[in-house]
Amino acid sequence: MLHSIDITKERCPMTMVKVKLKLSQIEKGDMLDVLLAEGEPLQSVPRTAEEQGHHVEEIRKEGAYYHVMIRK
Repeated sequence: MLHSIDITKERCPMTMVKVKLKLSQIEKGDMLDVLLAEGEPLQSVPRTAEEQGHHVEEIRKEGAYYHVMIRK
């Protein structure tokens, strides 16, 4: 199942806090589409997700923002 979260208005450390919370609410094997801004979130969210045992399947730019696809 595909889930999504928009953290484009959030600042560190709330970017990762919100992503962690959302990941805790979805089932193993589900996908989370994280919409985020360039800069710190684009660097920290994929890295932290991988460190926690999740798989970053895709990072793509769409307009002014990025989609980070994380499989739990």
